[in-house]
Amino acid sequence: MTIALGCDHGGYGLKLEIIKYLEVKGIAYKDYGCSGMESCDYPEFGRAAAEAVAAGECEKGIVICTTGIGISITANKVRGIRCALCADTVSARLTREHNDANVLALGAGIVGVNLALGIVEEFLRTEFSEEEKHSRRVNAIAAVEEKFMR
Repeated sequence: MTIALGCDHGGYGLKLEIIKYLEVKGIAYKDYGCSGMESCDYPEFGRAAAEAVAAGECEKGIVICTTGIGISITANKVRGIRCALCADTVSARLTREHNDANVLALGAGIVGVNLALGIVEEFLRTEFSEEEKHSRRVNAIAAVEEKFMR
């Protein structure tokens, strides 16, 4: 599994902690920026990470800004992306089980490092349930995307 990472300056420090975690766990990643604490615009980096997931270059993505809101909105503009902003481990597990989310958004100013790493772990280890009702709903999401994101 390869994880696409993207962040702005507000998420840079947390991204570095997530990189350490991924390296310890032996999980491959591709870093789509940013590369420092200088002020930058999250749409560039959220889009790049989401596009890598949508293109199949990476299996999942993690995007980070100060609140997680703006970068999650950006990621969700990429066709094929189901990005979920999570601030707890239960949401991270359920968005994988129920929604087959393929990108996780985090708010570095909202969750601390320990909680964020727990959220990442839960997101990465949880599989989609493939239960009929959940598959039906994910397909319905794709139908909405097809209709409105041409």
